[in-house]
Amino acid sequence: MLRSGPARSLARSTIHRTSSPGTRKISNLIPHTPKSPTLHAGGFKRQTSLALATYRPLSTSLQRLASATAPFDEPDKKELQHEKAVAKEELVPHPEEVSTDSSVHQLFHEKGTGDQEQEEDMLAGVYSDLKVIKETFALNEVPREALFIGMAGLLPYVATSLSTVYLAWDINHASLSGQGFLLSGESAEILLHIIEPIQMGYGAVIISFLGAIHWGLEWAKYGGTHGYRRYAIGVVAPAVAWPTLLLPVEYALIAQFAAFSFLYFADARAVVRGWAPPWYSTYRFVLTFVVGASIVISLIGRGQIADKISRLPGPGDRLRQLKESQVAALEEEERERRARVVAADESDEDEEGDEDEE
Repeated sequence: MLRSGPARSLARSTIHRTSSPGTRKISNLIPHTPKSPTLHAGGFKRQTSLALATYRPLSTSLQRLASATAPFDEPDKKELQHEKAVAKEELVPHPEEVSTDSSVHQLFHEKGTGDQEQEEDMLAGVYSDLKVIKETFALNEVPREALFIGMAGLLPYVATSLSTVYLAWDINHASLSGQGFLLSGESAEILLHIIEPIQMGYGAVIISFLGAIHWGLEWAKYGGTHGYRRYAIGVVAPAVAWPTLLLPVEYALIAQFAAFSFLYFADARAVVRGWAPPWYSTYRFVLTFVVGASIVISLIGRGQIADKISRLPGPGDRLRQLKESQVAALEEEERERRARVVAADESDEDEEGDEDEE
């Protein structure tokens, strides 16, 4: 259909005459590929496209036409009304909002917006921990009498620990400079050997006392009667405490530290079970913390002078010395007995010799 050249020319002329101005504008917006002349049989030239034209839908072309002809510079009526209303408003000064930072442009938000980003407090966690510690050590629920007497009972432990540290420092000072700061090295060592049994003995007494508290709670029937289960705590405490006096100082302090920790665990369990007042676990925690810190300080002080002082003989050493002295006494007695026997034999021989001579 329409295969001849004159028929196609007639069809193109008809399309151009019947096309509307809007259609021609739309066709002008569609890009055309350049044409190149080609030579055909018959001696005339015809324009042919170098490439196929890109297919563009009619809706896209209409949108481009509307955007090209729309007046962008004409403001909206609502915008004009808003601008007129703003222009009529009177400026009100706010001097309280003027500061050194009021003229600084905010990076993440504008001044006056409700969603202003709050600055994160980097020490919020530390403050929270300090608040918890303060509430723990406040001991507001503990009876005043028990609190004051318990704190007073910590003084001997703290005093002996601080004295151990100072005497250890004085002994080190004397070994380095040849003279102590306040005491000579020998005097400081003697005082240290006096303080050691005081701290150990006082620790054993306190451990026994903490166990005896459960006997009193059982007799008072606090939380009911529980029989041997509650009495056992009062029996185990002195059974563990007093043998520590037979150990060397370092081992005795470590054993007493373990005993204090065990008793705190037992007291906390008693509070959970209702065998003791609710404030007792916190009260015991504070006391155990101070006692444990004192023991650690004493061990650190003694560790600094372990090779510079002689070890104070303990009960085991004294028993060993007693046994050795007894053995030595028996040997001496045996030697004296043999000497008497020998002397008696010699006297008998002398008497027999005299009789023979007569």
